[in-house]
Amino acid sequence: MPNLKDLKIRIESVKSTRKITKAMQMVAAAKLRKAQEMAESSRHYSKKVVEVLANLSLAMEGKEISSKLLKGTGSSKKHLRIVATAERGLCGGFNSSIVKMAKSEFEAFISKEEEFQIITVGKKGKEQLEREYGNWFLKHFNLTDSDQSTYEIAGSISEFAIDEFDKSGFDTVKIYFNKFQSVISQIPSAQMLIPTAVDSSDTETLVSYEYEPDEDEILDELLPKAITNYIYTALLENAASEQGARMSAMDNATRNAGEMIEKLTIQYNRSRQAAITNELIEIISGAEAL
Repeated sequence: MPNLKDLKIRIESVKSTRKITKAMQMVAAAKLRKAQEMAESSRHYSKKVVEVLANLSLAMEGKEISSKLLKGTGSSKKHLRIVATAERGLCGGFNSSIVKMAKSEFEAFISKEEEFQIITVGKKGKEQLEREYGNWFLKHFNLTDSDQSTYEIAGSISEFAIDEFDKSGFDTVKIYFNKFQSVISQIPSAQMLIPTAVDSSDTETLVSYEYEPDEDEILDELLPKAITNYIYTALLENAASEQGARMSAMDNATRNAGEMIEKLTIQYNRSRQAAITNELIEIISGAEAL
């Protein structure tokens, strides 16, 4: 059994930890509000981009589409995957849930003997994947070691991915991220970038336009911007999800530290009472012996 001094040191240590986790929880809560607003604003913009692409697809129905970014290569044998995580840990299962989703597809590629390569965004994803899939790594993007804004980083990732798609003959490009739902719920998600996902099923809400210049030229200009926007939205969803997950994780850690302090304090008091009782017994026994 630990002595009184050891128990007192442990109690003070856990109290210090509780102060840190509480402070981290408050910082995450402050950052979450802004990150959530940006993610929600980006969703509206992404929805409009999808509507424009759907309108263009509808206008080109029956015509030959030349853009490979929209229609793909017609094959699905070589894949480029972007795994977006955080630069830091201490946010529960936020990073591991994204990596787990990506790894399940990587294993499927390996079992089917299909080619794939990996781009990582964020330090934690790189650390988890590099050990196991180092031979398939293509490039890493930092989120913090840069003077670029989030949109500029998304633009750099998009430009690199499109260039690799054209140069290296990839058939599909997809990004993995966590979609923010609430402080306690972040959903591991995947967004197909190339061929660009366009939902034109709800044709009743689509408006027919006459385009000048023609649809192919507009698509060539619009699709790279749409892919950049999809990546930007994924990074914003990740940022909100990270702060929500960290806030929840630090709240749980603070609660656990409080419970541990209570248990250690009870143990300390019992040990102290036992020590006092033993001293009294020794004094009484000594007095009786006289």
